Amino acid sequence: MKCPFCNNPETQVKDSRPTEDDSAIRRRRLCPACGSRFTSFERVQLRDLTVIKKDGKRTPFNRDKLANSIIIALRKRRVDADRIEKLISGIVRRLESSGEVDIPSQMIGKLVMESLSEIDQVAYVRFASVYKNFREVKDFENFLGELKDNPKQ
Repeated sequence: MKCPFCNNPETQVKDSRPTEDDSAIRRRRLCPACGSRFTSFERVQLRDLTVIKKDGKRTPFNRDKLANSIIIALRKRRVDADRIEKLISGIVRRLESSGEVDIPSQMIGKLVMESLSEIDQVAYVRFASVYKNFREVKDFENFLGELKDNPKQ
């Protein structure tokens, strides 16, 4: 693996261990050229997924983009990092095992909404505000009203 600091193509694995949920291998690496240490993760990828956006544009599925959106929704919330990783891995697993290679972005958003609603209601509302494209306070009020009337969404 290439060193992210000096771009040396040869790095050494110093330690390998499974992640908490056994969904990946965590490797500590050392670059012999610059002496930097970094961590890499090795995950099973069942198939190459393509995301179909609302406008019909097709892009390769990016796990990091999914993770970033979930982490932003959970920012400053008391949710354990391992639980977040399990949530992300669970969503990816569901997408990969759906049998479909082309995944509508709405399906991904729905899965994230379902998962966040079970973990943290504030993160759920935060994600919903972006996913559902809230434009004004009234949008929040309507959504929160629906949430209050039907708490198991």
